[in-house]
Amino acid sequence: MAFTVVRFNLVDPAATPESLADRYRAALEMTAYADDRGVDTIQTEEHHGAADNWMPSPFTFAGAVLGATRRIAVTVSAVIGPLHDPLRLAEDIAVLDLLSRGRLVTVAGIGYRPEEYAAHGVDWKRRGALQDELLDTLLAAWTGEDFTHRGRTVRVTPRPYTQPHPMLLVGGSSKAAARRAARLGLPFFPSAYLPELEEHYHRLREEYGTEGFCMMPAAETPLLHVADDPDETWARYGEYFLHEARTYASWQSRDIRSAVRSTAATVAELREEGVYRVVTPDQCAEMAGDSLVLHPLCGGMPVDEGWRSVQLFCEQVLPRLKG
Repeated sequence: MAFTVVRFNLVDPAATPESLADRYRAALEMTAYADDRGVDTIQTEEHHGAADNWMPSPFTFAGAVLGATRRIAVTVSAVIGPLHDPLRLAEDIAVLDLLSRGRLVTVAGIGYRPEEYAAHGVDWKRRGALQDELLDTLLAAWTGEDFTHRGRTVRVTPRPYTQPHPMLLVGGSSKAAARRAARLGLPFFPSAYLPELEEHYHRLREEYGTEGFCMMPAAETPLLHVADDPDETWARYGEYFLHEARTYASWQSRDIRSAVRSTAATVAELREEGVYRVVTPDQCAEMAGDSLVLHPLCGGMPVDEGWRSVQLFCEQVLPRLKG
């Protein structure tokens, strides 16, 4: 059976505080609905200062989701590690891990937008060193024992629910990211289909003498919207998909490698490209491979249309996958 994901970044370029509050509430209600019907995980992410209100606080959202659900996992993919205080992040993840009895998954990346670092007063050139420090600190903090942090003896409590520590993966598309994961024996989550980087990770693991695994994305991981009439949906809502695709593309330099990468300039080009796909329930059920990623509120999609996609996915696709 395919691994099923519902993704939320709560983008809305035309939002007012009132409409954005409605969008956040709708996303939370969708997660509870998906939880009851067997979706595997809710995925969220972190970006800062975006004009279209891209979510900046994934752990706050994760806490709301975990409190409103019983079994579904929440994956933060990814947290921009160097922008966070390591001790406070260790505490926040530990509390969420306890609250959910281990349902939080964190992918630690370093990001790719210098302006986010500048806005937080963090030196872009030190991002690699800061990420190394963050990962070391999280693992030491979650032991519940004293350790040295920036020249001080500190202790983080409470200990998390998951032992030896909450699920933590290292994300990225560079050899440096693979090295970080291998050195610490953490799972590696490449940001795109990069088999040569997986091989590099395992070679480094052997050198370090650590254990671990690689969660390699499929060669194609389209973002899905389920509709009875894809032609009508593209005609009515294609601009929402295009907005997100172009925003995301504008942030990525040529050396960034991502599973979600579009070069489309028009809705027609985006549809032809296949990174974002509108599919019928029958078509979606036939796509069962490694994972199915539903993106119901993409680019500021009207909430009612987002609900239609979620309901079609949960009521007409999931039962067939399970069967």
